[in-house]
Amino acid sequence: MRRVVFNQKGGVGKSTITCNLAAISAHQGKRTLVVDLDPQGNSTQYLLGSSGENIETTLADFFDQTLNFKLNPKKIEEFIVASPFPRLDVMPSHPGLEDLQSKLESRYKIYKLRDALAELGDDYDVIYIDTPPALNFYTRSALIAADSCLIPFDCDEFSRRALYALIENVQEIRADHNRDLSVEGIVVNQFQARAGLPQKVVQELIDEGLPVLAPYLSASVKIKESHEQSRPMIHLDPKHKLAQEYVALHDRLARTYGA
Repeated sequence: MRRVVFNQKGGVGKSTITCNLAAISAHQGKRTLVVDLDPQGNSTQYLLGSSGENIETTLADFFDQTLNFKLNPKKIEEFIVASPFPRLDVMPSHPGLEDLQSKLESRYKIYKLRDALAELGDDYDVIYIDTPPALNFYTRSALIAADSCLIPFDCDEFSRRALYALIENVQEIRADHNRDLSVEGIVVNQFQARAGLPQKVVQELIDEGLPVLAPYLSASVKIKESHEQSRPMIHLDPKHKLAQEYVALHDRLARTYGA
């Protein structure tokens, strides 16, 4: 199962959702991989902490390798590093991804990630792919490589307006490149249950028939502590309300989609 977490809008919690769901998958016994395609490297930092700053082989090296033919290229496994958490591995990001993007687009390397992840075969039960906040080469590569797409949503009107275009973009990639791709659901993030506007906006999405997933993820200052300590909620404070919401969301996806 390959699951991409994607939204063209920044600040909606893509990396936080990616890492927390992946950490729960691993905690529950699944062999789990996080692929961090965002040059900002938030997922890499979240899961690897300071050790993520000194990694010699990253996704930038993987994509650079696709541009330069070699008789003995590195295998995809060589771009994977273990996190401090059992059964949870990372393909780390690097700022150099930004510089490579135009070259990768012009050389039409859009299927290289899909092919590389396919080489892993049965090594992982579930793969989570974090993406940049833009519809660019890396997000398209991720959507082509994935079985399903999760869309983080942060309960404001701007996000709602952007949501329709985002879903159309995913459907276009599905039609042109990846017939098996599905929109798994919309993940409501930073939800404030006592505020009227978030409830109104989310209910309107439901009324329009969009696949809004429950439970919603509460707004909490605890997540900042989780980021600072590079420990997903299931490891930082498993009894916390937000940690339990992540577990419930993860388990719903597992029941519905099998991973």
